Amino acid sequence: MTREHCSLQPTRHTEKWAVAALSLAMSCLSISAYAGPEEELRICATHEAPFSQNDGLGFENRIAVVMAEAMGRKPVFVYSERPGIYLVRDYLDENLCDVVMGLDAGDPRVLTTKPYYRTSYVLVTRKDKNITIKDWNDDNLSKLNNIAVPLGSPPVEMLKAIGKFENNMNYMYSLIDFKQPRNQYVRVDPSRMISDVVQNKADGAMAFGSEVARYVKASSVPLDMVLLPPDIVPDHNNQTIEFVYAESMAVRKDDTALLDALNQALPKAQAKIDQILQEEGIPLLPIDS
Repeated sequence: MTREHCSLQPTRHTEKWAVAALSLAMSCLSISAYAGPEEELRICATHEAPFSQNDGLGFENRIAVVMAEAMGRKPVFVYSERPGIYLVRDYLDENLCDVVMGLDAGDPRVLTTKPYYRTSYVLVTRKDKNITIKDWNDDNLSKLNNIAVPLGSPPVEMLKAIGKFENNMNYMYSLIDFKQPRNQYVRVDPSRMISDVVQNKADGAMAFGSEVARYVKASSVPLDMVLLPPDIVPDHNNQTIEFVYAESMAVRKDDTALLDALNQALPKAQAKIDQILQEEGIPLLPIDS
């Protein structure tokens, strides 16, 4: 039953009409009670700039608002004090919120929408150093001693594969002030990675494009940001390290209705989403590739 059906015209049989009207009123009360929450889009969020911020200035916050508008819903942010990697387990799966922004397409923990952007891990260096690497055998890699990287990221695995991890380890752990990361998640602040490059404390930073683009763009010192070359290093752990990822919105595995609603709204919102991503300075790759 829809709102359009919540009306009844009197008939000649007044008693029957009264009973029918009462029954219909009760049904419509149920519809109204159910429709309230459905008019909101509850977004799982945390304070983890530049993605999500409790002041609403994270680029994923802005994209979530655009999506809610395209769906005709009110955006409601449900903030966690914990890092973003725990949003699925501790918030989405516990039904405290309904959608997580910016998960890798096909994440097995959830259902993911069609991707809304695709980008790569990047290398950020000072422009005045003129460092470029065309592949992972490039001689210019010898110019990179201190390299800022997020712990547990694909660039860390690549540094291990090419023999540059051990010499970089002491600097890498200085980025988290030598906290013990064993059995817990410790995030490397992306603004600190870029700040270290600017101040010549690091020769370069390797991070996900959307994580550092804001700070590269805002730097008063000219910086180069280039996509990391593909992994063609032979025979390391018999696997290829991937640097390019498509990003999607995620819902609980049983919430196919919300997944469909998000996918239907995405084409209407995509132009505004692209504008937000471009303003952020994120290097965008074709989604269909």
